[in-house]
Amino acid sequence: MPKPRLRTALCTAAATAMTAAGIAALAVPQASGATSTAATGDALSSRWYAAAPYLMPLDNDPPDAATVMDATGIKAFQLAFILAPSGGGCSPTWGGTAPVSSDTAVGDVIKTIRAKGGDVSVSIGGYGGTKLGQACSDAASTAAAYQQVIDKYGLKAIDFDLEEPEYENSTAIAHEIGAAKILQQNNPGLYVSVTTAGTTDGTGWFGKQMLNEAKSQGFTPNNFSIMPFDGGFSGASAQTAALTKFNQILQSTFGWTESEAYAHEGFSGMNGRSDSGEYFQPSDFQTVLDYATSHHMDRFTFWSVNRDRQCSPPDNNGRTSGTCSSVPQTDWEFTKFSVQFAGATPPSTSPTPTATSTPTPTATPSPTGGCTAAAWDASAVYVKGDEVTYNGHAWKAKWWTQNETPTDTDWGPWTDEGAC
Repeated sequence: MPKPRLRTALCTAAATAMTAAGIAALAVPQASGATSTAATGDALSSRWYAAAPYLMPLDNDPPDAATVMDATGIKAFQLAFILAPSGGGCSPTWGGTAPVSSDTAVGDVIKTIRAKGGDVSVSIGGYGGTKLGQACSDAASTAAAYQQVIDKYGLKAIDFDLEEPEYENSTAIAHEIGAAKILQQNNPGLYVSVTTAGTTDGTGWFGKQMLNEAKSQGFTPNNFSIMPFDGGFSGASAQTAALTKFNQILQSTFGWTESEAYAHEGFSGMNGRSDSGEYFQPSDFQTVLDYATSHHMDRFTFWSVNRDRQCSPPDNNGRTSGTCSSVPQTDWEFTKFSVQFAGATPPSTSPTPTATSTPTPTATPSPTGGCTAAAWDASAVYVKGDEVTYNGHAWKAKWWTQNETPTDTDWGPWTDEGAC
């Protein structure tokens, strides 16, 4: 696929500038094993981590997270990117230059988000730079490096963004997948997403090899997400076609049914003008959002909030930017689609398109009788594992759901656990 050069070039330039200016403010010593005060925060519904858009907290003119939260209703951000040190070694840094162990800058961003009732996931990898899977000697040491990030920030979610050039290195990918499995086992409840390149056929040869590696190690994350951009895509129809084909790849690789594959599938887009000159308007995001929700996909995200504002002029003279979208829009317009995916209603302070759907009639739950779970409520949000009572039966949610009457079908969100 064409390479997302922008993410490398802009991040590297920004990181170099910060280093040249002296980022001593980021290097406040901290005791070994200490946990930052940023670690205080309550876990959100997994749907918010699934909807979290990417935010670069140190590069690409980061917007104030609190302002974005107030304007859109978003509660979670995907902070990017964790890399190995540019000078070598198996320890986590932000962008290859700012050690996680001594960080205060990103910690302050996280504290701001959590103070407003939100939370973060952290993304490792991305395009370019040296990844920890390449620098560390095995899966265990790779996992230990990522565990430092989880402990430092008290994370409940993490994203493995496995792209070029790392995903062409089978040994590095084995380290990354092995590390993800270890983290999943050692951090119960950790939300784990795996993001990789998208092609018009779903994903390419290296993406398929990554899935095979996951299968061979017996690792199943919350989702495998593809990035359908920078690969000859033209708007939403090409993206949804790729998501359909990726679903078929997941089915054939893991032996899942179509609905099981969608429940483990995610979308990671690029808002506005892509690196290769493709254009994705708000209307395209609406179409993909409708596809994702109607197929009960697990994740909907995009890169990045830093770009979710209008350039001046709006088309940015036909150039792609890391700090604006190069398409006409209102500020944070793309972020509101993530809010809708999470199941919330964005503030109506701007003419942002809203998801359209046909309301499901609200059913009146039957008396609970001998059931111990609360009666199903059409207005409530349920996540995987939640139990309810409906029509004298106990039901368990397979994934996030709201206003979907409990019915025992393969494609539906509920499992009938029997009469009370």
